[in-house]
Amino acid sequence: VQLQASGGGLVQAGGSLRLSCAASGSIFVIATMGWYRQAPGKQRELVASVTIDATTNYADSVKGRFFISRDNAKNTVHLQMNSLKVEDTAVYFCNAVVKTSVEALLRSFWGQGTLVTVSS
Repeated sequence: VQLQASGGGLVQAGGSLRLSCAASGSIFVIATMGWYRQAPGKQRELVASVTIDATTNYADSVKGRFFISRDNAKNTVHLQMNSLKVEDTAVYFCNAVVKTSVEALLRSFWGQGTLVTVSS
């Protein structure tokens, strides 16, 4: 399973960016898709996730500013980031928890990361 992320870049504080991630390969079902981020010198943290039945989960720091959505037919997930803050600067990683076949166990897959830089 491969995850291809796109949409990162440089934006001023208060601006918006939209991240997208497409999963491909041997996929039976994607249970959960999400975004994590890792800032310099910090641990990777969950930003937002969405299950196959559209249940969402957000980090407290992004609630009300970031919105996650997925297209199950296209195996894609999007993260709309609004009112960006300098502290949102990080490498953002796409994640998918996948069953590759009906008998397989769930496995976690990661994208390559996309840099989001928010300037003051």
